[in-house]
Amino acid sequence: MAALIPERTPPVAGAPEVRTLAVADIAPNPYQPRQDFNVDAMTELVESVRRHGILQPLLVRPRGNGFELVAGERRLRAARAVGLATVPAYVRDVDDREVMEMALVENLQRADLNPIEEAQAYARLIQEFGWTQEDVAARVGRSRPQVANYLRILHLEEAIQEHIRQGSLTVAHGKVLLTVDDGARRLALAAEAVRQGWTVKQLEAAVAHRAIPAPARPQPDAHLKQIESELRRRFGTRVALRGNAQKGRIEIPYRTLEELERILSLLEPGTPGEDGFVV
Repeated sequence: MAALIPERTPPVAGAPEVRTLAVADIAPNPYQPRQDFNVDAMTELVESVRRHGILQPLLVRPRGNGFELVAGERRLRAARAVGLATVPAYVRDVDDREVMEMALVENLQRADLNPIEEAQAYARLIQEFGWTQEDVAARVGRSRPQVANYLRILHLEEAIQEHIRQGSLTVAHGKVLLTVDDGARRLALAAEAVRQGWTVKQLEAAVAHRAIPAPARPQPDAHLKQIESELRRRFGTRVALRGNAQKGRIEIPYRTLEELERILSLLEPGTPGEDGFVV
């Protein structure tokens, strides 16, 4: 994409010319694969454009009496939000297939697509332009099995696809759910996986009716364990530290009123504990 959308540099012989185009003359890219635009990221970009303008030219193609966007959707949206009348752009005469490929590659390289958008873009390249899975993989820098896996998740129910779109389920979760023939059970498993925060392994166990493995317990902090041991020696009872180095609580159990009074006396400043330590 750097060759297609070069950075703003001093002109050299043979380099594409940067033109100044009216924002009103640029139509959206009908092959834009991205549907969701992060609000916070767009807000930051709008503010940047307000202060510094468009630093990297858009890429457009001639269309009728105006132009059609090829790459630079976020920059164009930011320019419109700020109220810019013109933007810098490179003009290239490319066909529909090249437009879709460029838009897809731009978003993939910038990690801007969620898995559903990526899968839908692959499907469009295959359905509208007759590409094979091998063609898609070669042109967008993916392996053929990866392209195939993404295409398969489009066979899942819309509710499950939405979970994948939002990131509460992964493509790997989707692959496991595709092994379930019953649509109702598939939906129920997906909903439970989201609710419980299942890993792929836990989902596989549920699909196979096996006991769901418990999540691994975090390893105790060695420094906190040492402090806990020192407190136990001081108070002569089973003191427990609950939490981590940032926050938590100290639990000191007692069995009788006398034991409680003994513990309280040890909490008074200047009182030596059973180990001789003085508060």
